[in-house]
Amino acid sequence: MKVSQIINQRRPLWQELESLCETLTEKNGAAKLTPDQVNRFTTLYRGACADLALAEAYQLPPNTVSYLHRLIARSHNQLYRSKRYQWDTWLDKVFVQTPAQIFQDSAVQIAMAVFWILFFVSVYLSWERAIWPDFATQVMGADAISQMESNFENFSGRSWGENNFMANFYIINNGSIGLFCFIMMLFVIPGFMTLSFNAVVLGCSFGIMLRCDSPDASRNFFNFVTAHGPLELTAIALSAGAGLRIGVSWWVTGGNNRFDNLIKTARDTIPIAMCAVLLFVLAAFVEGFISPHPESSIPWIGKAMVAVVTSGMLMFYFVVLGFPRDVMETAG
Repeated sequence: MKVSQIINQRRPLWQELESLCETLTEKNGAAKLTPDQVNRFTTLYRGACADLALAEAYQLPPNTVSYLHRLIARSHNQLYRSKRYQWDTWLDKVFVQTPAQIFQDSAVQIAMAVFWILFFVSVYLSWERAIWPDFATQVMGADAISQMESNFENFSGRSWGENNFMANFYIINNGSIGLFCFIMMLFVIPGFMTLSFNAVVLGCSFGIMLRCDSPDASRNFFNFVTAHGPLELTAIALSAGAGLRIGVSWWVTGGNNRFDNLIKTARDTIPIAMCAVLLFVLAAFVEGFISPHPESSIPWIGKAMVAVVTSGMLMFYFVVLGFPRDVMETAG
């Protein structure tokens, strides 16, 4: 068969492929193609690739080879191009699926319960000396208690440069606490020990400063921790919950392969971990730039309002948005 005959025989197929490429180039072009046309596109694309190989092997005219190169490159880009970013999918993931996943996750619920129960029990035992007089000393040590009271008794704010430095420090420091809780929870029992330790020590700090003999130290302490407390403490518990979910998946497989179940669970737990990271960053920003201000520049009531707003946002995201919709629809 002559070269001209080969070109004339195949040219209608190349033109058909080119026409489909034109359709796909248009806005929402992919939606205009029927399933048969999509299958036809892939068939024509494979045929054009074979034609190019033959054209180069049989040394067809250079203009034909160049045309096939351009056609195949264009078809390849249409076939394997990245999808446009779908905002509705992203919004559904962030504001529907993620809060529902966190709200219904039993590992997160357990971690939250353990942390907050131990935290408030520790606050009470440190504040009410009659029940366990040496509780705070046994947990933190007399020297650490004295040092903490001394630090806040003389605390009078920081410069902007110091605040900027400390904000970055808090991201690293607080994030390392969350990461350590996350990693230890992969082994479950050590994780509960780590989470419990952090809950008790933090609660003990609050209780000590509640009953502190120095009014200035107590006032400065709560003036400092009020604004960022809800964000930071919630982030710690979330980190532990994410780690616990992965740790449990190693033992509770639901009949799946252990390793495959571990990988799948780790992938599914990413939204929980990312929420914890975001809360740590927000807490560090508040702790670095809002919390250190003395009452003369930002009164305690202002910081309390920050705590109320952030607490409300957390409740709205994790509880209101996370509450099962089918339950609400049934109740309605």
